[in-house]
Amino acid sequence: MAIKVIPKIISKNASHPGENMGSKSTFKDKLNSPQFLVTGEVSPPKGTDFLSAIENMKSIQGFVDAINVTDNQCATLHMSSLAFARLMIENGYSDPVMQLTCRDRNRIGLQADLLGAAALGIPNILVMSGDHPKCGDHPTAKPVYDLDSVQLLKTVNHLKKGYDFSGNSLSGAPEFCVGVVSNADPNERLQLMKLEKKLSFGVDFIQTQAVFDIDKFKEFVEKADTDVPIIAGIIPIRSAQMARYMDNNIPGISIPDEIHERIQSSDDAVAEGMAIAAELIEQLKPVCRGIHMMPVGAHTYTEKILKKARVLE
Repeated sequence: MAIKVIPKIISKNASHPGENMGSKSTFKDKLNSPQFLVTGEVSPPKGTDFLSAIENMKSIQGFVDAINVTDNQCATLHMSSLAFARLMIENGYSDPVMQLTCRDRNRIGLQADLLGAAALGIPNILVMSGDHPKCGDHPTAKPVYDLDSVQLLKTVNHLKKGYDFSGNSLSGAPEFCVGVVSNADPNERLQLMKLEKKLSFGVDFIQTQAVFDIDKFKEFVEKADTDVPIIAGIIPIRSAQMARYMDNNIPGISIPDEIHERIQSSDDAVAEGMAIAAELIEQLKPVCRGIHMMPVGAHTYTEKILKKARVLE
């Protein structure tokens, strides 16, 4: 007799649970194909009302190859990525990428969530360190960081082989498509060394921080020197203030003066930001395997940007 894990919760216009409208192929299948990939991300709600977050997912699920679920991004409290990834599956998207940060859990909690994710049918994970709590809405919270991202990848490897961090056997081993993140600054030697360590654990894909300087990104790709698919981050700029903030405060983001000037002098910063994003995507097509759309807020303009970049018809 089949066990029903959680009640089926379907929002309006939902497809059948477990059916990805974009394609019948899995994200791992697509990573092994020659196609230019497009991924996106959604944030779980800060609360229990998840309908608007599901609608945000639905606005892109028909034309992206995978959708990430953020894990308390910017160290700000949201519903757990594990829970929301399962809600995505129940609401018609079968291939979520569950982000998992080292910030909030010790090695027991991380392994428990990985086993739970596998049992709930979540096929993909993206491993990262996570922003320090001082950056978020609970600045006095104690950071955990019991494992760093490299150690967590090693732990995932152990779980997939059927034993835990301490060498104890599991009653059933998980299977995941595993991704890692990286800054795309070719001058960050330590970041490149860390990426090399991550790749030693046989990961399936790399997602980078937002790219604004194509020449620097090309240099990064050359120095990374890997056959693992690299998916470049894209953040559409919405204002001159946003551009300055990212350039000055977010590690790994470097915005050329030309882009600052275009946004500053534009009569419509949002439209100019969309145009810049589309231009960057076109330039990235021959350089990497795909792009990862990371709008601040909802995916209101994602489809328009991809059409402008001639990724979508």
